[in-house]
Amino acid sequence: MAKMIKVTLTKSTIGALPQHKKIVEALGLKKMHSSNEMPDCPQARGAIKKVEHLVTVEEL
Repeated sequence: MAKMIKVTLTKSTIGALPQHKKIVEALGLKKMHSSNEMPDCPQARGAIKKVEHLVTVEEL
């Protein structure tokens, strides 16, 4: 089984760059404190790295 990570939106996207808003939406996060579990892959890690100031990451 592949490793999984849990991504949670901890800061608002109000005032964020439009590109960052799209990345947050692509990660499956819609509202504050919403979470999404996804496989730990390089594509997901790259997207998280771009918006790391808005999200928190937990390894499962």
